[in-house]
Amino acid sequence: MIAIIDYGMGNIHSVRKAIESMGAEALVTNKPADIRKCDKVVLPGVGAFGDAVAELEKQGLIPELKEHIRAKKMFLGICLGMHILFEKSTESPGAKGLGIFTGEVKKFDVKNGIKVPHMGWNALKKSGECPLLKVVPDNSYVYFCHSFYPKPEDKAVVAATTDYGIDFASIVWQDNIYGLQFHPEKSQDVGLAMLKNFISLC
Repeated sequence: MIAIIDYGMGNIHSVRKAIESMGAEALVTNKPADIRKCDKVVLPGVGAFGDAVAELEKQGLIPELKEHIRAKKMFLGICLGMHILFEKSTESPGAKGLGIFTGEVKKFDVKNGIKVPHMGWNALKKSGECPLLKVVPDNSYVYFCHSFYPKPEDKAVVAATTDYGIDFASIVWQDNIYGLQFHPEKSQDVGLAMLKNFISLC
């Protein structure tokens, strides 16, 4: 069973439909007891970093998410859900993320000649052998919608990058923890292949 965390900050229903279309059981929940029963967690997210962290704290979900990760159960953060895995964000000074990955989340600089937010299709440049990218060709296109991007201190966790004015980390991965900057549920066959790979992890 895959728990999809509903904390009022994500398009959870499209994520649920995508996962169920791959033949997996999904449970949309904000209850710690449900998280404990599931072997995988997906944390979607759309909105502001500080608001998301505050809502997770309010609902008592942060300790449960950290315990799930410590227990080596599979965890997938999508877009804002990926950002929350880091220590902090320039979007919300003073707000603390889960701190699973060292580093911070930064805003794209329009001085690089780009439009912000970054919306639309862009390519992934693979780095290493991330299990989510099995059978996914290098330079595959996925769908982005974001103004901020993660900047990990440890470059070894970067599983793919994308060029948008700069090369930024579009996939991070370490052990049982995965983060996607883009929306796999909106990325057609490529995104569904990644979700299928996540479902098959054990």
